Amino acid sequence: MTETFRILLVEDDANLGFVVNDLLEMEGYLVRWEKDGDAGEKTFRDFEPHLSILDIMLPKKDGYMLGEELKSLNPQSPIIFLTARAMETDRVRGFQVGADDYITKPFSNKEFTLRVKAVLNRCYPNALTAVKNVYSLGSFTFDYVNLLLKHDTEERQLTQKESDVLKLLCQKQGETVKRELILSSVWGATDYFTGRSLDVFISKLRKYLKSDDAIQIENVHGVGFRLKIN
Repeated sequence: MTETFRILLVEDDANLGFVVNDLLEMEGYLVRWEKDGDAGEKTFRDFEPHLSILDIMLPKKDGYMLGEELKSLNPQSPIIFLTARAMETDRVRGFQVGADDYITKPFSNKEFTLRVKAVLNRCYPNALTAVKNVYSLGSFTFDYVNLLLKHDTEERQLTQKESDVLKLLCQKQGETVKRELILSSVWGATDYFTGRSLDVFISKLRKYLKSDDAIQIENVHGVGFRLKIN
């Protein structure tokens, strides 16, 4: 399996949040950043992250409580605490909650990304952490980084959201991708209006790919979409 790992970041400090979000995205991860515990729990349900990175001092619900709730929802999904609280009692409580690592601020950017990768490697030993960015779709080639869909001698420049949706479908080729996962990953929301936007984007992608009859984006009623290549 080659997949872009999804990471949930819950951090209320705007400056640090931007830094961590950028660090993770530069490593090729798909990141959702929330700024309080309640939003973090909701996004965890919709986004289905491979890893959650939590601050401890959060509004509405602290990181310890949030970590316990995330572990009750999915005991196998790893957690890293990223916090200024460096006391031994804080670290012990973090690991009692179920943390897979505990990183204190300030931290080395390089060490941080290596420790994130180490947790993912340990928890997903059969996954490849190298991010795949070029996909073969029948007679098409999809270059995610450059937002290009190529067919014979023709190239189509995609928007970022079109590319994000198509990549999620490519990663799960032959499997049903839930609407909620696509909406949460690409739009950051799962409301009615973003749902209608997703339907428009799916229609566009079908139009772009229609010259190859072997490619189908199937609608799985009430659940999501499935990319099939016959």
